Amino acid sequence: MGHVWFLLRWLHLLAMAFFVGGQMMLAAIVVPVGRRSADRESLLLIARRFGYGTLGALAVLVATGTAMAFHLDLWANGAFQAKLALVLAVGVLLVWHIRRSELHMLEALIFLLSLAIVWLGLYLANGYS
Repeated sequence: MGHVWFLLRWLHLLAMAFFVGGQMMLAAIVVPVGRRSADRESLLLIARRFGYGTLGALAVLVATGTAMAFHLDLWANGAFQAKLALVLAVGVLLVWHIRRSELHMLEALIFLLSLAIVWLGLYLANGYS
């Protein structure tokens, strides 16, 4: 059974890497280069494609995170509850961003909150509470 939990943690980390790493790639490379380009359509296609991948990554994160939270009995843990609150906030911001993509401050907020979620995940994974 230990292999199953190892696999779930691996999937969780892979989905997180896609979600946060993709945000880093967009912010550091794609958007700055795209803004200087006359081809805005390509930038929109890249962002839209990343958005679809993000939905898949979020589904994996929620499924694996829920399973691990039950397995590790984290529901009453304060750090885990803070992480859940941030995940909910990111979810709300993502929906808002989908509806109002011109509000670029939402991208920055989503990214910063995502980094905080990763921090709390590492905090929990290392046995702190």
